[in-house]
Order: sequence, then C-alpha cells, then structure tokens
Amino acid sequence: MEWTCHLDEADIQDHIAKVFGTGYVVANVTKMHGGAQKVVYKIDCRNGFACVLYVWDLATNYFQEEIAKEDMHERSFGGHSFNINNRFLREHGIQTPALYDLNTERTRYPFDYALVEYIKGQKAEAYFHHSDPRIQDQVFQRLKDMIAGMHKNERQYYGKPDQSVNRLDRCHLMQLENAKEQLSYVVQHIESIRENQDRLLALLDKLDSRINSRKRYGFIHGELGPDHILVTDQLEPYLIDIEGAQFFDIEHEHTFLELRFGEYYRYLKNEHLDPSRMLFYRLHHYISLTSGGLKLLHRGFPDQRFARNLAEYHARNTLQFIKEWT
Repeated sequence: MEWTCHLDEADIQDHIAKVFGTGYVVANVTKMHGGAQKVVYKIDCRNGFACVLYVWDLATNYFQEEIAKEDMHERSFGGHSFNINNRFLREHGIQTPALYDLNTERTRYPFDYALVEYIKGQKAEAYFHHSDPRIQDQVFQRLKDMIAGMHKNERQYYGKPDQSVNRLDRCHLMQLENAKEQLSYVVQHIESIRENQDRLLALLDKLDSRINSRKRYGFIHGELGPDHILVTDQLEPYLIDIEGAQFFDIEHEHTFLELRFGEYYRYLKNEHLDPSRMLFYRLHHYISLTSGGLKLLHRGFPDQRFARNLAEYHARNTLQFIKEWT
C-alpha cells in the first residue's frame, strides 16, 4: 500500500516508540478528514492504542499567503500556538485532546508536528437532529457550560495566553482592517458586492464608531463551529482546532456560534453581550467568510462545492445586512 503520510514510515515508528515505549508498534496510519490549516492522521498501534498526528505544513495550507503576512504574535498556525492554547485550556478545565509530544525542531522535516490524544466520538453537528431530545439537550447544555466557563477566563488586554504586553487599542480594530482587506478581494470576483463596496466600507466605519472601549477580554476559541467540537460516547464535548484561541471580545465568538449553530444557538445564547459589537462582528464574519470561500475555491481546495457554497451564502448574507442596516 502506498505511503501517503508526511512522515516516513520508519520515522513514525521510531517516534511512537520514543514517546510511548517499544511495546507500541504502528499497525496503520490513516489520513483523517482535515481542514484548510493542517493535516491530520490517525495512528493505530497493534496493542489497540490509537493517537493522532497533527502536521502544520505551510506548503499545504490554503491560507499560506495570509499567514506569511501575519505578525508572530497574531499567528494562529503552527505547533507553538497549539501548545500554548492546549496548556491554557487544560489548566483551566476546558476539555481538549491531550498533547503527548510536540516537535518544532524542523531539522528532519520543514514543519511542526505533534502526537495528540485520539478522542473517539462525533462532531457536535451530529446532534442537531438527534432522535432523542433528552440526549440533544444534555449535549448542548454541556457545551454551553464549557463555552461559558472558557469565556469567564478574563484579563485586561487581548491576545495569546503567553503575551504579556498590555495593548491599549481595541481588539475589534484588527477585525475592521481585516474586513476591509477581505472586501478588497471579494469585489474582484463578485459583481453585486463590488457595486456595494462604498456602502459596505461606510457601514463598517459606522459600526466601528459605536463601539466603546473595554478593559476585560474573555478567552475564546476563535472559530467555534460544530465541526470543531467532538462529542464522546459519554456525551462529553472536546474542543479541537484550537490554534486561534486567545483573549478577545467574546462577541466575536458568539456571532460565529450564532452563524454556525443556527437554531441550536438557543442553547448557547448569552444575554449579556454588547449589541454594537455583535452587529460589527456579524458583518465582519459575512465578509471574511465570503472571501475565505473564494480563496479556497481559487486555490484548489478539494471540496470545490463546499467552497463555492460558502462564498455564495455569505455574499447573500452581506447584501442582506446592507439592506437591513443602511
């Protein structure tokens, strides 16, 4: 059988033996369904043990152009971000797969890679239409408690857990600049958005002007859709794809949850959010996801239908937002 893993077969066996012991012999390595930011493999051993191999290979990342422009402190890619956030979440009682070993040397391979706990379960979206409403209620109540507990971890400045610089600017300004940058990409490809570019820029600035400064930021996942939550057979939720987690406006998280969970957001709703920030982040997400879908479409993402639908759906959301708020 053709070997398709990023690491050589002998290297994987040596690494597994080094981390877990010589009694762990690799039986099979299978590429799992991964996203746009990293490649994920499941490693099965002959003794029944299983773990996951994460590979952060910039050459296979569909957003490598954007990552190359990012400041190191803002980067949500690579082993360092994963390690910092994994430690913070687990230390604060937020369930996420354990990190067994991390290699960031880049001597043998030009990328970071890690061995991570394998969590047997389904993504949270599998419970959207569960036949037993009691189980559904239990899953989403536990998820609500997890998210609320994560957001209650606060500090006075935004950024990664290992950043100690007290930043005085408002964090949403980063997303304001990002929205404008993503809009500049979208208008090159979608005529209806291009025709409304000036209205969108004015609306972004208007929403920005309504946002007051704050001194408390909660810890957020950053891209918390139902596909980034694994639910075990015991109905316990685990967060995955945590590289982008940081202290930030929790409204950024809630507008994304609202978008991705649809009617099931009712389980997760927070009644104490800033409405001005909610409006701003909704529009930011619409523009950003339109751009993200287009970039996946143009850069050869395997699921072209998904990429096209993503761009088209959020382009419609963007246009509808203009009608409602201008």
